[in-house]
Amino acid sequence: MAAGTGEVIDRSRCTHHTDTMKPVMQLLRVLLVAGIAVAPACAADATSDEAEDDLTSLTARSRDLTFDAYVYVAEGASDDVILAAVRGSTQTAFGALRTAQVAVNSRELKDVNPATFKKTPVKVVDPRVPGDPGKGMVRVAYRYTDRSVVPVSMKERTSLPSAVMTGGYRTEQRLILEQCSANDAEAQSMSSMLWYVFNPSLAACQKQIQAERAKIDADQASVGPDAVPLSEAQRLFIPTTVSLGADRTKRGETYPEYDRLYAGGVRSDALVVGLVYGTLDHGGADETQDSGFNEFADTLRQAFKGHNFGLVKSEPSEDFGSVTLASGKNVSFQGVPAWVDWKHGVGFPVGLSLDEKKELLTTVSKRILRHWLTFEAPITVQTGTSPARNVTLTIQAYFGAGTSAEPHKRGIKTSDVFLYNGHSYIGYGPLDPSNFTASDFPSTYQLLFIDGCVSYNYYEKDYIPLKAGKTKALDLITNGMETPQLRSGEALGKFVAALLDGKQESYRALLSAASDTDQLRVVDGELDNRYRPVKTPIVVTNR
Repeated sequence: MAAGTGEVIDRSRCTHHTDTMKPVMQLLRVLLVAGIAVAPACAADATSDEAEDDLTSLTARSRDLTFDAYVYVAEGASDDVILAAVRGSTQTAFGALRTAQVAVNSRELKDVNPATFKKTPVKVVDPRVPGDPGKGMVRVAYRYTDRSVVPVSMKERTSLPSAVMTGGYRTEQRLILEQCSANDAEAQSMSSMLWYVFNPSLAACQKQIQAERAKIDADQASVGPDAVPLSEAQRLFIPTTVSLGADRTKRGETYPEYDRLYAGGVRSDALVVGLVYGTLDHGGADETQDSGFNEFADTLRQAFKGHNFGLVKSEPSEDFGSVTLASGKNVSFQGVPAWVDWKHGVGFPVGLSLDEKKELLTTVSKRILRHWLTFEAPITVQTGTSPARNVTLTIQAYFGAGTSAEPHKRGIKTSDVFLYNGHSYIGYGPLDPSNFTASDFPSTYQLLFIDGCVSYNYYEKDYIPLKAGKTKALDLITNGMETPQLRSGEALGKFVAALLDGKQESYRALLSAASDTDQLRVVDGELDNRYRPVKTPIVVTNR
């Protein structure tokens, strides 16, 4: 772990409540208060079922998931209104499943199938009103089906109790927050998006569910079997049982397409790794002290191992050879690797005071912040019986990404292997698939590692259809659950080092290298990869 001057806090990277995020959060609040289930419009939805079913993972098991629930709508409700009501309900299963350590593939569980809807006209009666003639409504039962990943500890579990909420929960924010969430700082910051933190397994929430059930039962006895009591039509909670299908996780070894990576993709005779890192601290005024900088330094330190990487370009251009301190003292240093050492508390030039070391570190950090840094290492690669070729390992790295999609688009478009470390912005940030089109991806084979929290739900399913060739040209690594920021940089750096070490490691070995932050991490798109080291050995040698 980097030992820089920034405070390092072990927390997940699911939200980023800076001023730059406020417009996104405000838009979400407006949509949610209006009763609209929020999910990005993505033209890829129609073809997203072409993704591979099985996954590769160390900590997760791939299972089909199904549950049944229902909603009430007004008589004559349109199909669009019914679909919105059902999506509003399924969305709340996100929190219920997340807090049970279950991740689902469809973004906020939006992909409901109207073919499963069963509509039953009912008469809703208020037992508090003598002689109430009742009001016509429609009970719409639905079945939700999705892919999911669960912890290895649940690999043989066939079901689990759960619950969803109806649209009325939005008028009961205080009750849900206090009784059916952790009611911690994270939950309180998301009071307008309680579907994310809803936890029906809490004892206080179970008490509310049982009390509501008792009220409905009493009212049902009062109105008789031919009517539905108003308390049932206005209920907050729908208890349900989540069924888990057979384990479909890949058992054997799968591999990246190393032969295609070394053959040259976005650049001929080069293998390009793109690193885009966002700031991690919430509301930090001085970005040079952001704890994400420590993770960035950790990644570079690990990724540089085994090869002779040197800085060949900075965009914008900066001096990474000397700094003149406020005292007038000129300090020479050996480029970004020296800064990496300083972030780990070692290698400072002799004769500097503590304040001068801090000034030196801060000054060079400013030169790195929001700059594209390109590092290269020359190697030779022999694939099978083909003659050895000169190849350049390239790492293009950027620290300081915020809500703008520009660094991410550049990184994805110009990299064979792209890794992101930062906040997920509840999926509505710069990596939101709705921000991308097919033209934002290279046509060549590519590996994407999105190391933000719950990235399996936010990004995985909707990226694959955007890529020409789909899983034949794209492998995706995502996280099912929240991942800690502490040690994330070291984990990703070890992943890069293992990918480039010339041993042609399997995906299981690569995931093991990054295991410090593995929270239901999965690989998708790998099943149609053809590369096997025993069939096509690759020899990598430093030049």
